[in-house]
Amino acid sequence: MDDRSDHRAEIRDFLVSRRARITPEQAGLPSSGRRRVAGLRREEVAVLAGVSTEWYTRLEKGHISGVSEDVLAAVAQALQLDDDERTYLFDLARAARPARRTPSRRRDVEVPPRVQWLIDSMTMSSAFVRNGRQDVIASNALARAVHAPMFDSPTADRHGRPNVARYIFLDPGSRNFFVDWDAACSATAALLRAEAGREPQDRALRELIGELSTLSPEFRTQWAAHDVRIRHDGSKRLHHPDVGELELCYQSLDLPMAGRAVHDLTLYTAEPGSTSEERLRLLASLVASTAQPTRSADQQGARSD
Repeated sequence: MDDRSDHRAEIRDFLVSRRARITPEQAGLPSSGRRRVAGLRREEVAVLAGVSTEWYTRLEKGHISGVSEDVLAAVAQALQLDDDERTYLFDLARAARPARRTPSRRRDVEVPPRVQWLIDSMTMSSAFVRNGRQDVIASNALARAVHAPMFDSPTADRHGRPNVARYIFLDPGSRNFFVDWDAACSATAALLRAEAGREPQDRALRELIGELSTLSPEFRTQWAAHDVRIRHDGSKRLHHPDVGELELCYQSLDLPMAGRAVHDLTLYTAEPGSTSEERLRLLASLVASTAQPTRSADQQGARSD
């Protein structure tokens, strides 16, 4: 199967999965008793979107190139797509256009020193930068302490840089580290799904998805759900090997980089006055105590010079 066929299959599977989850009642349509398909029929989506059944059938077969944004918006409304799913549909449409009209973002750009200085200055927040493939490409000391099982995992690369998706799906220890491991699985697969829509030509991303699909039944299940997630925030419970359970709030922010690349800055912190804040402070103090001798030695060396 060539890339174009792969892309058409992705469009088809996504639209079919979204159509299957909406009942006629949810769409404001009369129910006609027994139905042979889950959710809405194609002709019902076509009516809701204001297009012909033939046209919508062609769209659901993956022929999305050249479709106007107004029509895509009508289909998104008919399928009751949320903001992330709507963005994903538009990304799929852009990716179907001729390559000269969709320049790819440059991959694997280096994190500028000023970004590393920024996250290093955050002493009570775990902060790390990751790309769309979920590679952690920069982190502060507290992030490495909070997520020590991930950084120490054999799924990390030879430079010690972890990949969040590989850790969650391929390291059995992640089931203990993430208290709600199933939620971590679904969110991570949905983030990769969104990135695949933005960057369908990213060979490394496709290889990662292939690797996870081959080695992880859980990933295959999540990938087949066609869920999409772009915005990433909320709360997460971690079972830390040194300080016990941590309940942390997290927020991910877009971090524009050179060459049109967009990375993700993710911050974890604890609610003030909570037990988790006390434990986070303990980790921060452990980080500071282990770093202090190195700084003192450097300073002594500078004085002796």
